Amino acid sequence: MTTVQIELPDQLAQQARSAGLFSPQKMEAILRAQLRREAVEALRAMHARRPADELTPEIEQEIVETVREVRAERRQRNAN
Repeated sequence: MTTVQIELPDQLAQQARSAGLFSPQKMEAILRAQLRREAVEALRAMHARRPADELTPEIEQEIVETVREVRAERRQRNAN
């Protein structure tokens, strides 16, 4: 496990603590959800960059690599 220390504005930290967001389980869920959102956004950005008529080999390779990364993360998460 990794320990993370962050600096937050006092009011935000108090609100997050009151909402129970600092528990390890909640923090893990929040981070995983954000990583999923960012992976989806990366795929959307790749899709938006591609030419309308064809999928270039470079973009296809980016998609393949991103899908592999997401799958590897899922395998690792499921192994724990």
